[in-house]
Amino acid sequence: MRTLLTALGILTLATATLAAPTDDPPKVEQNWHQWRGPAATGVAPTANPPLEWDETKNVKWKVKIPGESTATPIVWGNQIFLATAVMTDRTIELPEGEDTKKGPFRIEKPKNYYEFVVMSIDRRTGQILWQHKAKEDVPHEGRHPDASYASASPMTDGKNLYVSFGSRGVYCYDLTGKPKWSRDLGKMKIFNRFGEGSSPVVHGDSVVVNWDHQDGSFITALDSNTGETRWKVDRDETSTWATPLMVELGGRTQVVVHGSKRVRSYDLANGELIWACGGQTPSAIPCPVTDGENVYLLSGYLGNAVYAIPLTTEGDITEFAKKTEPEKIPWKRISKGAPYVPSPLLYEGLLYYLGGNKGILTCLEAKTGEPKYETTRLQGIENIYASPVAAAGHIFITSREGNTIVIKPGGAEPEIVATNKLDERFDASLAVVGDEILLRGKEYLYCISAGN
Repeated sequence: MRTLLTALGILTLATATLAAPTDDPPKVEQNWHQWRGPAATGVAPTANPPLEWDETKNVKWKVKIPGESTATPIVWGNQIFLATAVMTDRTIELPEGEDTKKGPFRIEKPKNYYEFVVMSIDRRTGQILWQHKAKEDVPHEGRHPDASYASASPMTDGKNLYVSFGSRGVYCYDLTGKPKWSRDLGKMKIFNRFGEGSSPVVHGDSVVVNWDHQDGSFITALDSNTGETRWKVDRDETSTWATPLMVELGGRTQVVVHGSKRVRSYDLANGELIWACGGQTPSAIPCPVTDGENVYLLSGYLGNAVYAIPLTTEGDITEFAKKTEPEKIPWKRISKGAPYVPSPLLYEGLLYYLGGNKGILTCLEAKTGEPKYETTRLQGIENIYASPVAAAGHIFITSREGNTIVIKPGGAEPEIVATNKLDERFDASLAVVGDEILLRGKEYLYCISAGN
Protein backbone atom coordinates (compact mmCIF):
# COMPACT_ATOMS: atom_id res chain seq x y z
CA MET A 1 0.00 0.00 0.00
CA ARG A 2 1.20 3.48 -0.77
CA THR A 3 2.02 5.81 2.13
CA LEU A 4 0.43 9.21 2.46
CA LEU A 5 3.65 10.90 1.43
CA THR A 6 3.72 9.00 -1.85
CA ALA A 7 0.03 9.51 -2.45
CA LEU A 8 0.42 13.26 -2.10
CA GLY A 9 3.13 13.26 -4.71
CA ILE A 10 5.79 14.82 -2.52
CA LEU A 11 9.31 14.81 -3.88
CA THR A 12 11.12 11.56 -3.27
CA LEU A 13 14.59 10.96 -1.96
CA ALA A 14 15.90 10.87 -5.51
CA THR A 15 15.24 14.60 -5.72
CA ALA A 16 16.01 15.36 -2.10
CA THR A 17 19.59 16.40 -2.79
CA LEU A 18 18.69 19.10 -5.29
CA ALA A 19 20.24 22.40 -4.32
CA ALA A 20 18.04 24.81 -2.38
CA PRO A 21 18.25 28.61 -2.70
CA THR A 22 21.60 29.97 -1.62
CA ASP A 23 20.74 33.65 -1.07
CA ASP A 24 20.51 33.21 2.69
CA PRO A 25 20.67 36.27 4.94
CA PRO A 26 24.11 36.25 6.54
CA LYS A 27 23.06 37.06 10.11
CA VAL A 28 21.39 34.81 12.65
CA GLU A 29 19.13 37.61 13.87
CA GLN A 30 17.55 37.81 10.41
CA ASN A 31 16.42 34.19 10.63
CA TRP A 32 14.35 32.01 12.97
CA HIS A 33 16.86 29.20 13.19
CA GLN A 34 15.67 27.55 16.38
CA TRP A 35 12.79 27.13 18.78
CA ARG A 36 12.05 30.56 20.34
CA GLY A 37 13.94 32.54 17.70
CA PRO A 38 17.42 34.05 17.24
CA ALA A 39 18.20 34.68 20.92
CA ALA A 40 15.79 32.03 22.33
CA THR A 41 13.72 34.83 23.89
CA GLY A 42 10.75 34.70 21.50
CA VAL A 43 11.82 37.95 19.80
CA ALA A 44 12.44 38.61 16.09
CA PRO A 45 14.71 41.68 16.40
CA THR A 46 14.80 42.68 12.71
CA ALA A 47 11.34 41.59 11.58
CA ASN A 48 8.41 43.80 10.60
CA PRO A 49 5.40 41.53 10.01
CA PRO A 50 1.79 42.59 9.34
CA LEU A 51 -0.56 43.09 12.27
CA GLU A 52 -3.74 41.94 10.54
CA TRP A 53 -4.75 38.88 8.53
CA ASP A 54 -7.47 36.32 7.90
CA GLU A 55 -8.14 33.59 5.33
CA THR A 56 -8.57 36.19 2.58
CA LYS A 57 -6.19 38.93 3.70
CA ASN A 58 -2.37 38.97 3.87
CA VAL A 59 -2.01 35.21 3.25
CA LYS A 60 0.97 34.90 0.91
CA TRP A 61 0.45 31.16 0.61
CA LYS A 62 -1.13 28.25 2.46
CA VAL A 63 0.15 24.68 2.05
CA LYS A 64 -1.23 21.44 3.41
CA ILE A 65 1.44 19.47 5.27
CA PRO A 66 1.14 15.68 5.60
CA GLY A 67 1.18 14.04 8.97
CA GLU A 68 1.14 15.65 12.39
CA SER A 69 3.49 17.90 14.30
CA THR A 70 3.33 20.51 17.03
CA ALA A 71 6.89 21.68 16.30
CA THR A 72 7.67 25.24 15.30
CA PRO A 73 8.84 25.74 11.71
CA ILE A 74 12.34 27.16 11.53
CA VAL A 75 13.77 29.42 8.85
CA TRP A 76 17.17 30.00 7.30
CA GLY A 77 17.19 32.35 4.34
CA ASN A 78 14.58 31.17 1.85
CA GLN A 79 14.23 27.71 3.37
CA ILE A 80 11.62 26.66 5.92
CA PHE A 81 12.32 23.40 7.73
CA LEU A 82 9.64 21.17 9.23
CA ALA A 83 9.48 17.85 11.04
CA THR A 84 6.39 15.69 10.70
CA ALA A 85 5.17 12.19 11.55
CA VAL A 86 2.98 10.58 8.90
CA MET A 87 0.83 7.59 9.85
CA THR A 88 0.81 4.85 7.22
CA ASP A 89 -1.69 2.04 6.73
CA ARG A 90 0.90 -0.60 7.67
CA THR A 91 0.17 -2.15 11.06
CA ILE A 92 1.46 -4.72 13.52
CA GLU A 93 -0.39 -7.03 15.88
CA LEU A 94 -0.04 -5.90 19.46
CA PRO A 95 0.63 -8.52 22.17
CA GLU A 96 -2.33 -9.41 24.34
CA GLY A 97 -2.77 -6.82 27.04
CA GLU A 98 -0.95 -4.12 25.08
CA ASP A 99 -3.95 -3.31 22.91
CA THR A 100 -5.83 -1.58 25.74
CA LYS A 101 -6.04 2.11 26.54
CA LYS A 102 -4.11 3.07 29.64
CA GLY A 103 -3.57 6.01 31.95
CA PRO A 104 -5.82 8.92 32.89
CA PHE A 105 -6.20 9.99 29.25
CA ARG A 106 -6.87 6.44 28.03
CA ILE A 107 -3.87 6.52 25.71
CA GLU A 108 -3.60 3.60 23.32
CA LYS A 109 -0.36 2.00 22.27
CA PRO A 110 0.14 2.59 18.53
CA LYS A 111 0.07 -0.25 16.02
CA ASN A 112 0.56 1.75 12.81
CA TYR A 113 3.90 2.46 11.24
CA TYR A 114 4.81 6.13 10.98
CA GLU A 115 7.13 7.85 8.56
CA PHE A 116 9.31 10.36 10.41
CA VAL A 117 9.96 13.02 7.82
CA VAL A 118 12.07 16.15 7.48
CA MET A 119 10.98 18.72 4.89
CA SER A 120 12.36 21.89 3.33
CA ILE A 121 9.88 24.38 1.86
CA ASP A 122 10.59 27.44 -0.28
CA ARG A 123 9.68 30.45 1.78
CA ARG A 124 8.84 32.48 -1.34
CA THR A 125 6.34 30.06 -2.88
CA GLY A 126 5.42 27.34 -0.38
CA GLN A 127 6.74 24.69 -2.76
CA ILE A 128 8.56 21.68 -1.33
CA LEU A 129 12.28 21.81 -2.07
CA TRP A 130 13.11 18.41 -0.63
CA GLN A 131 11.88 15.84 1.86
CA HIS A 132 13.66 12.98 3.55
CA LYS A 133 12.24 10.04 5.47
CA ALA A 134 14.51 9.74 8.49
CA LYS A 135 12.89 6.53 9.73
CA GLU A 136 9.79 4.36 9.46
CA ASP A 137 8.77 2.74 12.71
CA VAL A 138 5.93 1.90 15.08
CA PRO A 139 6.27 4.14 18.16
CA HIS A 140 6.82 2.07 21.29
CA GLU A 141 4.52 4.33 23.32
CA GLY A 142 1.39 6.34 22.73
CA ARG A 143 1.11 10.08 23.15
CA HIS A 144 -1.25 12.62 24.64
CA PRO A 145 -4.13 13.51 22.26
CA ASP A 146 -2.78 17.08 22.05
CA ALA A 147 0.78 15.97 21.34
CA SER A 148 2.40 14.43 18.25
CA TYR A 149 5.24 12.08 17.39
CA ALA A 150 7.12 15.04 15.92
CA SER A 151 6.92 17.65 18.67
CA ALA A 152 10.59 18.69 18.80
CA SER A 153 11.48 21.69 16.64
CA PRO A 154 14.44 21.37 14.24
CA MET A 155 17.44 23.68 14.49
CA THR A 156 20.08 24.91 12.06
CA ASP A 157 23.39 26.71 12.39
CA GLY A 158 23.21 27.80 8.75
CA LYS A 159 25.40 24.90 7.74
CA ASN A 160 23.55 21.81 8.91
CA LEU A 161 20.02 20.93 10.01
CA TYR A 162 19.54 19.02 13.27
CA VAL A 163 16.30 17.16 13.95
CA SER A 164 15.30 15.02 16.91
CA PHE A 165 12.51 12.50 16.71
CA GLY A 166 13.39 11.42 20.26
CA SER A 167 13.12 7.65 20.57
CA ARG A 168 13.26 7.42 16.77
CA GLY A 169 16.69 9.05 16.65
CA VAL A 170 18.57 12.32 16.16
CA TYR A 171 19.47 13.26 12.58
CA CYS A 172 21.76 15.72 10.82
CA TYR A 173 21.41 16.89 7.20
CA ASP A 174 23.06 19.56 5.15
CA LEU A 175 20.70 22.24 3.89
CA THR A 176 20.20 20.50 0.55
CA GLY A 177 18.78 17.47 2.36
CA LYS A 178 21.84 15.23 2.21
CA PRO A 179 22.06 13.00 5.32
CA LYS A 180 25.26 13.46 7.31
CA TRP A 181 24.81 11.41 10.48
CA SER A 182 22.24 9.94 12.85
CA ARG A 183 22.22 8.72 16.45
CA ASP A 184 19.99 6.32 18.34
CA LEU A 185 19.91 7.45 21.99
CA GLY A 186 17.49 4.78 23.17
CA LYS A 187 13.79 4.71 23.96
CA MET A 188 12.11 7.12 26.31
CA LYS A 189 9.54 6.04 28.87
CA ILE A 190 7.42 9.15 29.33
CA PHE A 191 5.11 9.84 32.27
CA ASN A 192 1.58 8.63 31.46
CA ARG A 193 2.70 8.06 27.85
CA PHE A 194 2.25 11.78 27.21
CA GLY A 195 4.84 11.89 24.41
CA GLU A 196 8.24 13.48 23.84
CA GLY A 197 9.09 17.07 23.01
CA SER A 198 12.49 18.56 23.97
CA SER A 199 14.21 20.18 20.97
CA PRO A 200 17.94 19.89 20.18
CA VAL A 201 20.15 22.98 20.55
CA VAL A 202 23.39 23.60 18.65
CA HIS A 203 26.21 25.88 19.74
CA GLY A 204 29.57 25.85 18.00
CA ASP A 205 30.51 22.24 17.36
CA SER A 206 28.10 20.75 19.90
CA VAL A 207 24.49 19.62 19.64
CA VAL A 208 22.89 19.28 23.07
CA VAL A 209 19.99 16.88 23.59
CA ASN A 210 18.11 16.64 26.88
CA TRP A 211 16.72 13.17 27.62
CA ASP A 212 14.46 13.38 30.68
CA HIS A 213 12.08 10.46 31.16
CA GLN A 214 11.00 7.85 33.70
CA ASP A 215 13.91 5.45 33.28
CA GLY A 216 17.40 6.93 33.45
CA SER A 217 17.47 10.61 32.45
CA PHE A 218 20.56 12.28 31.02
CA ILE A 219 21.80 15.21 28.98
CA THR A 220 24.36 14.76 26.22
CA ALA A 221 26.45 16.87 23.86
CA LEU A 222 27.07 15.40 20.40
CA ASP A 223 29.69 16.53 17.91
CA SER A 224 27.76 18.58 15.35
CA ASN A 225 29.93 17.29 12.50
CA THR A 226 29.94 13.58 13.31
CA GLY A 227 27.24 12.87 15.91
CA GLU A 228 29.79 11.31 18.23
CA THR A 229 29.32 11.80 21.97
CA ARG A 230 31.36 14.63 23.49
CA TRP A 231 29.98 14.10 26.98
CA LYS A 232 26.98 12.60 28.72
CA VAL A 233 25.77 13.41 32.24
CA ASP A 234 23.08 11.55 34.20
CA ARG A 235 20.20 13.63 35.59
CA ASP A 236 18.11 12.98 38.67
CA GLU A 237 14.90 13.85 36.83
CA THR A 238 11.70 12.31 35.57
CA SER A 239 9.83 13.33 32.42
CA THR A 240 10.26 16.96 31.38
CA TRP A 241 9.80 18.67 28.04
CA ALA A 242 11.83 21.88 28.21
CA THR A 243 14.47 22.72 25.60
CA PRO A 244 17.96 23.70 26.89
CA LEU A 245 19.11 27.32 26.76
CA MET A 246 22.65 28.30 25.73
CA VAL A 247 24.18 31.32 27.48
CA GLU A 248 27.67 32.74 27.07
CA LEU A 249 29.13 34.40 30.15
CA GLY A 250 32.73 35.16 31.07
CA GLY A 251 34.21 33.04 28.30
CA ARG A 252 32.14 30.00 29.25
CA THR A 253 28.96 28.69 27.65
CA GLN A 254 26.31 27.52 30.08
CA VAL A 255 23.65 24.97 29.16
CA VAL A 256 20.65 25.86 31.32
CA VAL A 257 18.07 23.07 31.54
CA HIS A 258 14.75 23.20 33.34
CA GLY A 259 13.62 20.25 35.43
CA SER A 260 10.90 19.24 37.84
CA LYS A 261 13.40 18.71 40.65
CA ARG A 262 16.07 21.26 39.76
CA VAL A 263 16.96 23.77 37.12
CA ARG A 264 20.61 23.10 36.32
CA SER A 265 23.40 24.80 34.44
CA TYR A 266 26.14 22.72 32.79
CA ASP A 267 29.43 23.73 31.22
CA LEU A 268 29.11 23.13 27.48
CA ALA A 269 32.81 22.28 27.26
CA ASN A 270 32.67 19.23 29.51
CA GLY A 271 29.22 18.78 31.06
CA GLU A 272 30.29 19.78 34.55
CA LEU A 273 27.53 21.13 36.77
CA ILE A 274 27.90 24.87 37.38
CA TRP A 275 24.82 25.58 39.48
CA ALA A 276 21.42 24.16 40.40
CA CYS A 277 18.25 25.36 42.08
CA GLY A 278 15.10 23.57 43.20
CA GLY A 279 11.64 24.97 43.77
CA GLN A 280 10.01 24.11 40.43
CA THR A 281 6.62 22.50 39.93
CA PRO A 282 6.23 19.02 38.39
CA SER A 283 6.31 18.38 34.64
CA ALA A 284 8.52 21.32 33.70
CA ILE A 285 7.68 22.46 30.17
CA PRO A 286 8.32 26.23 29.72
CA CYS A 287 11.84 26.98 28.53
CA PRO A 288 14.10 29.39 30.41
CA VAL A 289 14.97 32.82 29.00
CA THR A 290 17.83 35.17 29.83
CA ASP A 291 18.82 38.81 29.53
CA GLY A 292 22.50 37.95 29.91
CA GLU A 293 22.49 38.73 33.62
CA ASN A 294 19.74 36.58 35.08
CA VAL A 295 17.95 33.49 33.82
CA TYR A 296 14.19 33.34 34.32
CA LEU A 297 12.53 30.01 35.12
CA LEU A 298 8.79 29.41 35.08
CA SER A 299 6.59 26.38 35.76
CA GLY A 300 2.89 26.18 36.49
CA TYR A 301 1.60 22.63 36.84
CA LEU A 302 0.19 21.78 40.29
CA GLY A 303 1.57 25.06 41.59
CA ASN A 304 3.33 28.24 40.49
CA ALA A 305 7.01 29.07 40.36
CA VAL A 306 8.70 32.07 38.72
CA TYR A 307 12.37 32.61 39.61
CA ALA A 308 15.14 34.97 38.61
CA ILE A 309 18.56 33.39 39.11
CA PRO A 310 21.89 35.15 38.43
CA LEU A 311 24.04 33.47 35.80
CA THR A 312 27.05 34.05 38.08
CA THR A 313 25.58 31.52 40.55
CA GLU A 314 27.70 28.55 41.59
CA GLY A 315 26.69 25.38 43.40
CA ASP A 316 23.25 24.27 44.55
CA ILE A 317 21.22 27.20 45.90
CA THR A 318 17.98 25.31 46.55
CA GLU A 319 17.99 26.30 50.24
CA PHE A 320 17.74 29.96 49.24
CA ALA A 321 14.74 29.26 47.00
CA LYS A 322 12.82 28.32 50.15
CA LYS A 323 13.50 31.64 51.85
CA THR A 324 11.58 34.87 51.47
CA GLU A 325 14.58 37.22 51.59
CA PRO A 326 16.35 37.83 48.24
CA GLU A 327 19.64 36.16 49.17
CA LYS A 328 21.21 34.51 46.09
CA ILE A 329 17.88 34.87 44.24
CA PRO A 330 16.96 38.45 43.16
CA TRP A 331 13.24 37.74 43.16
CA LYS A 332 10.65 34.98 42.95
CA ARG A 333 6.88 34.66 42.63
CA ILE A 334 5.10 31.48 43.74
CA SER A 335 1.53 32.64 44.19
CA LYS A 336 -0.27 32.57 40.80
CA GLY A 337 -0.22 32.95 37.04
CA ALA A 338 2.72 30.76 35.94
CA PRO A 339 2.46 28.93 32.59
CA TYR A 340 1.99 25.18 32.16
CA VAL A 341 2.89 24.72 28.47
CA PRO A 342 3.70 28.10 26.84
CA SER A 343 7.21 29.45 27.34
CA PRO A 344 7.71 33.07 28.45
CA LEU A 345 8.60 36.06 26.27
CA LEU A 346 11.40 38.45 27.26
CA TYR A 347 10.98 41.74 25.40
CA GLU A 348 12.36 45.23 26.04
CA GLY A 349 13.21 44.42 29.65
CA LEU A 350 9.80 42.95 30.42
CA LEU A 351 8.89 39.33 31.11
CA TYR A 352 5.54 38.20 29.70
CA TYR A 353 3.89 34.89 30.48
CA LEU A 354 0.50 33.21 30.25
CA GLY A 355 -1.30 31.62 33.18
CA GLY A 356 -1.67 27.86 32.80
CA ASN A 357 -2.71 27.30 29.18
CA LYS A 358 -5.15 30.20 29.15
CA GLY A 359 -5.39 33.73 27.80
CA ILE A 360 -4.37 35.22 31.13
CA LEU A 361 -1.30 37.45 30.82
CA THR A 362 1.22 38.69 33.38
CA CYS A 363 3.91 41.29 32.67
CA LEU A 364 6.81 41.85 35.06
CA GLU A 365 9.88 44.07 35.14
CA ALA A 366 12.53 41.42 34.49
CA LYS A 367 15.18 42.96 36.75
CA THR A 368 12.96 43.39 39.79
CA GLY A 369 9.95 41.12 39.36
CA GLU A 370 7.63 44.08 39.93
CA PRO A 371 4.37 43.67 38.00
CA LYS A 372 3.20 46.04 35.28
CA TYR A 373 0.03 43.96 35.36
CA GLU A 374 -0.74 40.41 36.40
CA THR A 375 -3.21 37.62 35.60
CA THR A 376 -5.08 39.89 33.19
CA ARG A 377 -7.72 38.21 31.04
CA LEU A 378 -7.16 38.73 27.31
CA GLN A 379 -10.18 39.10 25.05
CA GLY A 380 -10.40 36.95 21.94
CA ILE A 381 -8.29 33.97 22.98
CA GLU A 382 -8.99 31.06 25.30
CA ASN A 383 -6.80 27.93 25.18
CA ILE A 384 -3.12 28.34 24.38
CA TYR A 385 -0.20 25.98 23.83
CA ALA A 386 1.84 28.23 21.52
CA SER A 387 4.36 30.58 23.13
CA PRO A 388 4.08 34.37 22.62
CA VAL A 389 6.46 36.08 20.19
CA ALA A 390 7.40 39.72 19.59
CA ALA A 391 8.51 41.85 16.65
CA ALA A 392 8.50 45.52 15.64
CA GLY A 393 6.95 46.82 18.83
CA HIS A 394 4.14 44.27 19.08
CA ILE A 395 3.44 40.96 20.80
CA PHE A 396 1.62 38.09 19.07
CA ILE A 397 -0.31 35.47 21.05
CA THR A 398 -1.95 32.57 19.20
CA SER A 399 -4.70 30.33 20.56
CA ARG A 400 -5.65 26.76 19.77
CA GLU A 401 -8.90 28.02 18.29
CA GLY A 402 -7.03 29.79 15.46
CA ASN A 403 -7.07 33.34 16.83
CA THR A 404 -3.97 35.52 17.14
CA ILE A 405 -4.20 38.74 19.11
CA VAL A 406 -1.64 41.52 18.71
CA ILE A 407 -0.88 43.71 21.71
CA LYS A 408 1.39 46.66 22.43
CA PRO A 409 4.15 45.97 24.97
CA GLY A 410 4.48 47.87 28.24
CA GLY A 411 1.70 49.95 29.65
CA ALA A 412 -0.40 49.44 32.73
CA GLU A 413 -2.54 46.86 30.94
CA PRO A 414 -2.39 44.96 27.63
CA GLU A 415 -3.69 46.99 24.71
CA ILE A 416 -5.06 44.79 21.92
CA VAL A 417 -4.53 46.39 18.50
CA ALA A 418 -5.71 43.48 16.31
CA THR A 419 -7.47 40.13 16.51
CA ASN A 420 -6.87 37.74 13.62
CA LYS A 421 -8.70 34.53 12.77
CA LEU A 422 -7.65 31.56 10.62
CA ASP A 423 -9.56 28.34 10.00
CA GLU A 424 -7.05 26.12 11.79
CA ARG A 425 -5.96 24.85 15.18
CA PHE A 426 -2.53 26.08 16.26
CA ASP A 427 -0.39 24.40 18.90
CA ALA A 428 3.00 25.26 17.39
CA SER A 429 4.52 28.66 18.13
CA LEU A 430 4.89 31.29 15.44
CA ALA A 431 8.12 31.92 13.52
CA VAL A 432 8.65 35.55 12.46
CA VAL A 433 11.17 36.48 9.76
CA GLY A 434 11.48 39.67 7.71
CA ASP A 435 7.98 40.86 6.86
CA GLU A 436 6.44 37.40 7.28
CA ILE A 437 4.86 35.20 9.93
CA LEU A 438 4.81 31.41 9.61
CA LEU A 439 2.08 29.51 11.42
CA ARG A 440 2.08 25.71 11.52
CA GLY A 441 -1.45 24.47 12.09
CA LYS A 442 -2.89 21.02 12.52
CA GLU A 443 -3.11 20.61 8.74
CA TYR A 444 -1.71 23.69 7.04
CA LEU A 445 1.39 25.87 7.03
CA TYR A 446 0.54 29.54 6.50
CA CYS A 447 2.84 32.33 5.35
CA ILE A 448 1.43 35.71 6.39
CA SER A 449 2.77 38.77 4.57
CA ALA A 450 1.38 42.25 3.95
CA GLY A 451 -0.12 43.06 0.58
CA ASN A 452 -1.34 39.55 -0.25
